[in-house]
Amino acid sequence: MIKIYGYPNTRSDRVNWVLEELEQEYEYHLVDLTKGDSRSPEYHAINPAGKIPAMLDDDLILTESAAIISYLADKFPEAGLIPAVGSKARGLYNQWSYFALCELEQPLWTISKHKFAIPAEHRVTGVINTAVWEFQRALELLSKGLADRDYILDDGFSGADILLGHTLIWGIAFKQEISQDNLKAYVERLQQRPARARARHRSSLEQ
Repeated sequence: MIKIYGYPNTRSDRVNWVLEELEQEYEYHLVDLTKGDSRSPEYHAINPAGKIPAMLDDDLILTESAAIISYLADKFPEAGLIPAVGSKARGLYNQWSYFALCELEQPLWTISKHKFAIPAEHRVTGVINTAVWEFQRALELLSKGLADRDYILDDGFSGADILLGHTLIWGIAFKQEISQDNLKAYVERLQQRPARARARHRSSLEQ
């Protein structure tokens, strides 16, 4: 059975979400960040970087949320969460997945790092305003890309929406303004998906 190592309200929520959308059984293993579990030798044997999420599928270990989502969507293609390899839709899927990580998420991660995630002596609070500006720029691009569609691809909901939606929800939690009407509706639409609620409930049970 697929095993997921994670902690609530982190990128591991994305992996739970895709597995719930795929309606696949999985084991969820809590890596309690508040107790230093991610720094333990046992967890470092799974992910030497000490980060979450991590996935174990038989003898395969994957440690990046976007890679895990694409792998699982490809593994269970009948759910239709990822376009076929070599198709134009797959190219757009990849584009928006990478955009979620490189353009939309990175400003939020910069804010996190320089507020609390890295040691105080390495924080540069002056970059936070720049990161806020970068996030707003990314929102403008995403709003134009989404246009009047319900989801980022013409064919409907996909793993790319999980990456984008989770990141937008993270931005809201960080009190970043989302002023674009289509993005507000997009976030609400994604938050209402039953699979997301199940994923959040699953991780909360392990606390």
